Amino acid sequence: TTQPTNPPTFHPILPSNMLAARATSSIASVKSAFAGKTVRGSVATKAAVVNTTTVGAVRNTSWMPGSKHPEHLNGALSGDFGFDPLNLGKDPKNLAWYVQAELVHCRFAMLGAAGVLIPEALTKAGLMNVPVWFEAGAVEYPIANTLTLVIAQVILMGFAEHRRIYDYKYPGQLGLQADPRMNSWAGIEAAVPTGGINGYPGEAFDPFGFSKDSKTLEKMKLREIKNGRLAMMAMLGFYVQALATGVGPTDNLLTHLADPFHTTAGSNFM
Repeated sequence: TTQPTNPPTFHPILPSNMLAARATSSIASVKSAFAGKTVRGSVATKAAVVNTTTVGAVRNTSWMPGSKHPEHLNGALSGDFGFDPLNLGKDPKNLAWYVQAELVHCRFAMLGAAGVLIPEALTKAGLMNVPVWFEAGAVEYPIANTLTLVIAQVILMGFAEHRRIYDYKYPGQLGLQADPRMNSWAGIEAAVPTGGINGYPGEAFDPFGFSKDSKTLEKMKLREIKNGRLAMMAMLGFYVQALATGVGPTDNLLTHLADPFHTTAGSNFM
């Protein structure tokens, strides 16, 4: 008598079964990878992927959507958004100089913007009594006359700019007695501790210690360059406003707020 055969068991291929099978396969491959070579290759591949992703993310952050970064702007500089339409920084020496020049102009612009806005706002509030910024140079100060102040400023700024140029050419060498060009005045420069990094001296010039942590330093450098660029644009706006309206930015703002639909940038040219 022939015994009836059992029907074959059917196992449906469900997503959960597929995931379990893939997980088991992955665990088995990881175990075999600990032989050494495969593990090293795996780590290297992961590092390469992370590196490529990071660089790609930086290069995709562009000043204009869809624009392509020039080859000499690879995201390594603070505030690098690929803006160099004239290729001024194609030469590495020129790029290094433009980086320092922008940094100095950013800092002057931030100081200038604060010097324009704060005194005018305090004067409007009745806490000060000073002229608008473009008339401040005509005021006679009790400490000295205008000519004396100009001469003092030329000497002091000339000295500071001269030392800044040499610090750019020979970073970290100012104050060293081995080279007469680096000699400091009566040891003053040598007595002031710095980090020796051009543009970011740290130490005595970093009372809050931002430069001690590399990640914090990079964040602060990016914030500084962004705020500096905004300040340069603001100063340009102050110049144009003064020429067009003959008053300061605070007066321009108050006039605009009083009648925002009729007092605009365009109304000054009509």
